[in-house]
Amino acid sequence: MRPFFGYHMPSFTFAGVADADLFGRVVEMAQSAEAAGFDLVTVMDHFYQIGAVGSEDEPMLEAYTTLGALAMKTDRVLLGTMVTGVTYRNPAMLAKIATTLDVISKGRAVLGIGAAWNESEHDGYGFEFPPIGQREDRLEEALTIARAMFSEERPSFNGAYYRIAGARNNPRPIQSRGPRILVGGGGEKRTLKLAAKFADITNWFGGLEEAAPKLEVLNRHCETVGRDPSEILRTVSVPVVLAGSERDKSAVLAAIPEERRAALIAATVPEAADILGRYLDAGFGGFIFRNVTTRTPDAVARVGELIKLMRSQGIPA
Repeated sequence: MRPFFGYHMPSFTFAGVADADLFGRVVEMAQSAEAAGFDLVTVMDHFYQIGAVGSEDEPMLEAYTTLGALAMKTDRVLLGTMVTGVTYRNPAMLAKIATTLDVISKGRAVLGIGAAWNESEHDGYGFEFPPIGQREDRLEEALTIARAMFSEERPSFNGAYYRIAGARNNPRPIQSRGPRILVGGGGEKRTLKLAAKFADITNWFGGLEEAAPKLEVLNRHCETVGRDPSEILRTVSVPVVLAGSERDKSAVLAAIPEERRAALIAATVPEAADILGRYLDAGFGGFIFRNVTTRTPDAVARVGELIKLMRSQGIPA
């Protein structure tokens, strides 16, 4: 397998860009990612900006409207959320939305989903925000419903929180098993267990020392549910920001808000290939770069150099 690369857009804040021009900039970045060789483009599914990225009053586009429009502006990349909160939408409706995206994009939809966490926007929008255990229970039921609606003609399900009764989902997904499912989060007891059962893709955050132990946890859960762990693409949001040269490293970091610099490593393309190679050696198969640190077409093109280098070297994933 070749290394897999995703471009995540958690921020819709671009200096000097008016609201009327905002989606045009999003299109520009998605098309730049596709041209650079990325495999996946994702957006957040939030209604307020989150504290790790910016302030709550910053712009936030609704995820699936954005993805449907991006499907008409791109040709090859997979499109999905990183990730949908299970509390935001009825899961049968969510499966229908993801199926529609798959049809519009001709088989490029990814259903990213997690247990949800941002209480502030739940309060603001009037969504129920149950305790984490109940949210994980809802996530399991939602995943069960989504997989059934992707793969069965008239599925029924009666759970503690959700039910469907002979649900129709026509037109059918273009992908044979339906949109690939990305389970977000690294909780070792519940979330990774659900990933072992349902996920085609996972994504975790953190440096190698933090993220790598979760690989073995996921493998153990796969063994418990009788699944081959190699069926799951394991990706990590890498703490690397690319610089054109040694001389540029300080300037690249200086352009990033101070509160986020400590978690980042500035690296040239060859240095980044060595860093990411260690993740591959540990068992990861792909990497997510975010527009928080890769905000211009030139910066995206530099990641394209890294993608080309790692694939030309035949680094196994």
